[in-house]
Amino acid sequence: MKGKVDEKKIIAKNSKAFHDYYIDSKIECGIELVGTEVKSIRNGKVNMKDSYATIKNGELYIYALHISPYEKGNIFNRDPLRTRKLLAHKNEILKLLGLIKQKGVTLIPLSLYWDKSHVKVELGVARGKKLYDKRQDIAKKEANKRIAQHLAEK
Repeated sequence: MKGKVDEKKIIAKNSKAFHDYYIDSKIECGIELVGTEVKSIRNGKVNMKDSYATIKNGELYIYALHISPYEKGNIFNRDPLRTRKLLAHKNEILKLLGLIKQKGVTLIPLSLYWDKSHVKVELGVARGKKLYDKRQDIAKKEANKRIAQHLAEK
């Protein structure tokens, strides 16, 4: 019998996070959802642009993760921007709590994906970039793009 390969299918990525923040470390968490939210996620109706996570009363929560209401969900639909609980081990939460107590550090969701039949969130411990850091990153990307184009011409 053949071994199974990792079955991770990306649902949504937060590309703005890599532009606005330095990502120090990453952690994988489950997310507590209701049925119509899962159906909407299957249709790809998710926006992670301005979402963030915090620790409240020893539990991990994600805010401003927009999951559009399911079209056929009628009365079972929930608020698209409701606060959702993230599922992680207690020692992971305590470790994150120690990291985010530092000045200028926050938890940012980087991606939402299927791991077999479960929806998972990849959180990043992030530090904000300054404007000049963003400009340097843009300049590096443009330089690499020009180099790649030049090599492709040869």
